[in-house]
Amino acid sequence: MERHEIEAFLVLAEELHFRRTGERLGLAHGRVSQTIRRLEHRLGVTLFERTSRHVALTPAGRQFRDDLAPAYRRIQEAVARAVASGKGVTGTLRVGFSSQWAADLLIKATDVFRARYPDCAVQIQEVQLSDPFGPLRANAFDPQLTEFPVAEPDLVAGPVLFSEPRALIMPAQHPFARRESVGLEDLARTPLVSVSGDIPQYWIDYHYPRQTPGGRPIAHGATAVYWMEELSLVAAGRGVSPTALRAAQYHSRPGIVFVPFRDAPPIEYGLVWPRNGVTARVRSFIETVSEVASGSDDGSGPAA
Repeated sequence: MERHEIEAFLVLAEELHFRRTGERLGLAHGRVSQTIRRLEHRLGVTLFERTSRHVALTPAGRQFRDDLAPAYRRIQEAVARAVASGKGVTGTLRVGFSSQWAADLLIKATDVFRARYPDCAVQIQEVQLSDPFGPLRANAFDPQLTEFPVAEPDLVAGPVLFSEPRALIMPAQHPFARRESVGLEDLARTPLVSVSGDIPQYWIDYHYPRQTPGGRPIAHGATAVYWMEELSLVAAGRGVSPTALRAAQYHSRPGIVFVPFRDAPPIEYGLVWPRNGVTARVRSFIETVSEVASGSDDGSGPAA
C-alpha cells in the first residue's frame, strides 16, 4: 500500500464524507474516490458503502481501520522521533515564566511541541520577581517568557509574542478604587509599591517610574521581593502598584482592586534566552511558541 492510500482511507473512515476528506488532504474529492476504488480493487474487498447521501464503513472496512490505524500511528511516531533525533530535539527543555498568563501560553505551546518532538520533555517553572535573569545565567532555564524590556548583552530577546493592557492595583478603600480608569499622572498622587532584588535599573524605571510623563515626581514606598508580597503590601495600604490587567483574573482577593490605565502603553512579553545557549531544541521551542502565540499552529491563538 502507498502512503497516500493509507491516509485517504483513514481520513475517509473518520470523516465519512468525500469532500471533507479531500479538503483535509488537499485533494479533489474525485481523486479521493479514485484512490479508494484502487485500494478496494487491490484488496479485493469493499471498504465503504456509498450512496449519493451516505458513506459508511462496511464490516470489512471497520476491521481494516481498527487494524491499520494503530500501526500507522506507530509509524508516524517513529518518523517523528527519527526526525527529532536528527535535529537534536531530544532530552529535557527547561522553560521559565514570569506570570500565570505567560504560563498559560507555554503550557499550550508545550502540548504542540511534545506532539512534534515526543523525545523531548519540557519542564516549566516560575521565575521569581526579585531575580528575573539569574536562572537563565545559571543554566536553570533554557529560554524564559517574560516582560520586556530586556537589554542584557549576554541575553537575546526575541520578538514580542503578546501584550497586555496595564492596570493599577490599589487598596479597596483607596480614593481611586471606584474609578473606571486611572491615568499615568495619577501616580504622582499616591505612593508606589515597587520591587527590589537583582533587577536591572532600566527594567524598574520602565515598570515602576519615578516621574509621570508630565514630569511630576512619583513617590516610592515599600518594596517587595515576591509577587504575593507585593499584593499583601497593597492590601495593607502601603501604596499602589502597576501590573497587567489580566492579573485580576488570577490574583483578585479581598482588600485590593484592579483599575485599568487609560493612557499607559501595554506590557509586552517575549522569549529570552542566553546568547550562547541556542540549541536545536531551544530553537524548535521558540518557533513553536511563536506559532501558538500567533495562532498559526491551529488558529486558536494565545491563551485568553
